[in-house]
Amino acid sequence: MALPDPNQLLAQLCAQLRPVVTAETALVGIYTGGVWLANRLQSELGIDTPVGTLDITFYRDDFGRIGLHPNAKRSDIPFNAEARHIILVDDVLYTGRTIRAAMNELFDYGRPARIQLAVLIDRDERELPIAADFVGAKLSLPRDQVLVLEQGANAELRFKLERKV
Repeated sequence: MALPDPNQLLAQLCAQLRPVVTAETALVGIYTGGVWLANRLQSELGIDTPVGTLDITFYRDDFGRIGLHPNAKRSDIPFNAEARHIILVDDVLYTGRTIRAAMNELFDYGRPARIQLAVLIDRDERELPIAADFVGAKLSLPRDQVLVLEQGANAELRFKLERKV
């Protein structure tokens, strides 16, 4: 199966986001792929507000079952989230559980005026009623496969498929 080029999908996301970005817009990326994408979007869209980052490890509804991720990172929202237009950025939208956790964590920083979701890939197999506002592409994959976004040394993005463990 030929996987889509994430760099082309990123260009499509920029085109979709450009009309809605204002001075009050802030980007928040979910580790890891969402942070890479949010940083690229910030640069491409000319957003002055620093990018926020979320590690949703402690907000996951399966934390008790899977435990602490070995590479947990620190969340950082370097702006006042209160009454802000926030675009939450992630690489792949699948069950919706990661996005639910990210929104729960975001509300610990304040009450945004609006949260919208931008993703490169929508796998379209939700377990929760969550939908992206901005999507690079939709892709159907078998449930035993995971789509992983990788970033090369020159910041070039690529997807690879892995078997779910």
